[in-house]
Amino acid sequence: MKRNYTFISLLLLLIVAIVACSNNSSKSVDDNEETTTKSTVNVPPFNADSAYLYVRAQADFGPRVPNTAAHKACGEFLANKLEQFGAKVYNQNVDLVAYDNTILKSRNIIGAYNPESKRRVLLCAHWDSRPYADEDRDEKKHQTPILGVNDGASGVGVLLEVARQLQQQAPAIGIDIIFFDAEDYGTPYFYKGTHKPDTWCLGSQYWGRVPHVEGYNARYGILLDMVGGKNATFYQERFSQRTAGKYVKKIWDTAHRLGFGNLFPKEQGTEVTDDHLYVYNLRQIPCVDIINYSPDSNTGFGDFWHTVDDNMDIIDKGTLNAVGQTILEVIYNEK
Repeated sequence: MKRNYTFISLLLLLIVAIVACSNNSSKSVDDNEETTTKSTVNVPPFNADSAYLYVRAQADFGPRVPNTAAHKACGEFLANKLEQFGAKVYNQNVDLVAYDNTILKSRNIIGAYNPESKRRVLLCAHWDSRPYADEDRDEKKHQTPILGVNDGASGVGVLLEVARQLQQQAPAIGIDIIFFDAEDYGTPYFYKGTHKPDTWCLGSQYWGRVPHVEGYNARYGILLDMVGGKNATFYQERFSQRTAGKYVKKIWDTAHRLGFGNLFPKEQGTEVTDDHLYVYNLRQIPCVDIINYSPDSNTGFGDFWHTVDDNMDIIDKGTLNAVGQTILEVIYNEK
């Protein structure tokens, strides 16, 4: 009986060992496959020179204030570029009411890639520029329209380059690029009339209520605002942290892995009224605002913010590259 027990025990040990080896081997293969998948995702290189030219092309139109010829011409340029880069283009032409009851002839421009996919990520920026340089040192310029190169054109320039890459190499998911209008027509300090709520971000408010596709949804969104300035720093915006925290972490971890940690400090910034707020509140899509925050400046956004100095002189290709390459890395690694 002792020999029989010994034989059975040895047999059981042998079976356990075989099963354990098989499991270990399977786990090793699975782990290797996961590592291989992550390391071989073909993320295209972001072309900062190209993005810079798209920023300059917008600036060449002049201030893109609603109801102006420059605004209309730039809108055509942006819609044509998205179409040229293979997107299904939607235009939301709508009359929006400004803080002073001015009717703004506005246009949200949407480019959809792989529109049939239910797995989607939203990328957005505003394309209009502010009608007032109301933060300029020279008070005489406070009612002068600004060129809005960093505040508006930079985010659009980055996304046009992203669109160009999407045409050449499709990611595994659907992407929607939205250029929101009438973001920067908010109430100026010198307005003497009755102040109304929610006078900023009029285009995203409209889209949030009437999306370009009925029932539109996305996993999350990324908003780019003031993403081209020299010496920019992108702190983690507070509303984004509260409502899209895991995506904030994903984006900032990606930026650090790519070597852009100096531009993307993992520190809390301020809370901003921006298009991402209405994307979340009206469509319940968590949306991360990548926006320049300068804690040492008086405004928090840099000395050129809402001044006549927001021009091509402040645009840095290195900043455009850091933001653009981070965005590409994030979206091409979505499954």
